[in-house]
Amino acid sequence: MPLRRWTPLGLLALMAVAALLFSLTVGSASLSMAQLWGVVQGQGDTLARTLVVELRLPRALSAFAVGGLLAVAGALMQVLLRNPLADPYVLGLSGGASIGALAAMLAGLGGLLVSGSAFVGALVSTLLVFGLAHGRGGWTPSRLLLTGVVVAAGWGAVITLMLALSPAERLPGMLYWLMGDLSYSRTPWPPLLLLLLTCLVLVPLGRSLNVLARGPQQAAALGVDVRPLEWSIYIAASLLTAAAVTSAGSIGFVGLIVPHMLRLVLGNDQRLILPACALAGGTLLVLADTLARTLIAPEQLPVGVITALLGVPTFLFLLYRSR
Repeated sequence: MPLRRWTPLGLLALMAVAALLFSLTVGSASLSMAQLWGVVQGQGDTLARTLVVELRLPRALSAFAVGGLLAVAGALMQVLLRNPLADPYVLGLSGGASIGALAAMLAGLGGLLVSGSAFVGALVSTLLVFGLAHGRGGWTPSRLLLTGVVVAAGWGAVITLMLALSPAERLPGMLYWLMGDLSYSRTPWPPLLLLLLTCLVLVPLGRSLNVLARGPQQAAALGVDVRPLEWSIYIAASLLTAAAVTSAGSIGFVGLIVPHMLRLVLGNDQRLILPACALAGGTLLVLADTLARTLIAPEQLPVGVITALLGVPTFLFLLYRSR
């Protein structure tokens, strides 16, 4: 690819840095850039250092990682289904991952076991959607999308049942987590590392993904091993969704909005779209989380509320255009 094609990634990276700096300075107690620079130099006062290092920086990095994971997962699902309405939330992957994580929490498990349970839930949801959508002539993108919507509604009912049967003392935390909550995200490095490794692995596969986006038959005719590539997309999307859900709960519509908007601006080259999704998705969720914790400060809104307010009208608009 020509070097100028990578210029948008540089601009998106600058926007991501600006969003992170903005999130560090804005809150119920605002900080100036001079105070932030003092913290970077190790000369800031104790309050500013605590706000930045212990509270805001881990949360902002977690928001960036989760937003990037969801956007990349959405881009992969849209390539697989050849449908701009596909994303982990709409197709039920987020619901399956949420059930796995909630079940592990109710069982008293923690750490990697919660992440593993979320991954299993997302993978089971993926297999269920593709299994139910498979007809005599295989599956079609529209059939997969409709099946995913129904499965997502079913997972919502199961989650409601789990909440109804949960101990009363655990219910408020579980409800807030299900709406998307980054308040307790203190270890952003695992999802950040997963996001980086995913981009490093997927970008070299960009040519194959470009061909697959035109249809499996055309991809097979051009020498792409379609079935292993499709299964790789299933597993990758499930893993990314599970990591995002484990870190921040169920956050919808990031994987729907970001890939579609980037394709309108940058085209459909997956070598460019996938890393752009990682940067733009992370930037969007950092800004959404900053808005969620400052809009009614000192109280905080779940970040999932902000993304839903952005995503629902976008989803309806895309659905109207796809008639």
